Amino acid sequence: MAENAALYPEIKAKNPNKKLKFIIGGALIVIAIAYLAFTGIQSTGAYYMTVQELNEQAGELAGKKVRVSGAVVHESEHWDAANLILTFNLTDETGEEITVSFHGSRPSNFGRATEAIVEGELTPDGVFEADTLLLKCPSRYEEAPEVTEYKAVSD
Repeated sequence: MAENAALYPEIKAKNPNKKLKFIIGGALIVIAIAYLAFTGIQSTGAYYMTVQELNEQAGELAGKKVRVSGAVVHESEHWDAANLILTFNLTDETGEEITVSFHGSRPSNFGRATEAIVEGELTPDGVFEADTLLLKCPSRYEEAPEVTEYKAVSD
């Protein structure tokens, strides 16, 4: 019998703590992923508003990242090619305006743009420092002219 004990080692009972450790480890991984997703959304998210809303809340929004949409005022455009700074005004249907300063290359279709969406921060002096500039050009969004009547040509 002593010989059989040497050939067949004693089988130990399963450790119930392994399952608990696996569950706790999985829960920690899920919590870490949720935390990273939440902080990523918070840091990159921007509140979307109109020019009028931005002007009304200028004191509260100074230094915060926001996204603003409005019509481009073409007479206000100033392009400083040496420093790569594009300055222009945005307006909305109420007639209110904000000055936008964008540091980067001037978009080639800026002259045709009717609307712009800018994302950035409002400085304490009231200038909107844009990090992102998106343009809407009328040629891409115009409807094709409607043909109302066709006439057959007779010989």
